[in-house]
Amino acid sequence: MRLVIGSDHAGWPLKQTVIDHIRKLGHDIVDVGSHDDKPVDFPDIARAVAQKVTSGEAARGIMVCGTGVGASIAANKMKGIRAAVCHDVHSAHQSVEHDDVNVMCIGAQIVGAWLAVDLVSSYLSAEFSTDEDFRRRVEKLRVMDEQG
Repeated sequence: MRLVIGSDHAGWPLKQTVIDHIRKLGHDIVDVGSHDDKPVDFPDIARAVAQKVTSGEAARGIMVCGTGVGASIAANKMKGIRAAVCHDVHSAHQSVEHDDVNVMCIGAQIVGAWLAVDLVSSYLSAEFSTDEDFRRRVEKLRVMDEQG
């Protein structure tokens, strides 16, 4: 799977651990920044991640910031994005299975490297359910996204 990852300065220290794990799992990864610990604005990075996902250049995205919350808010402003903050393994896979999440946001100030690796594995191994109820609900989200 081709993935895109981004971080702000608060998430930058954890991002390389996540990238290394993704590559170890055999996935391709595009890093849209940041590339050091100098302050950046997370909405700019979230936009870059979202654009790679909505354009089809990446199947899914990952954002790493301080808490994951700001990144999730910013990514969800982009049409076609369903982003979720995931700080536990269950949410990391269920968000994909039930809600077809295409951007997972994690907080480097909340989770450590070991948990981040488990979250990524769970997120990437999950597939959107074929259950009619989940499909119907995600279609309603798509309509909301279109209509505002």
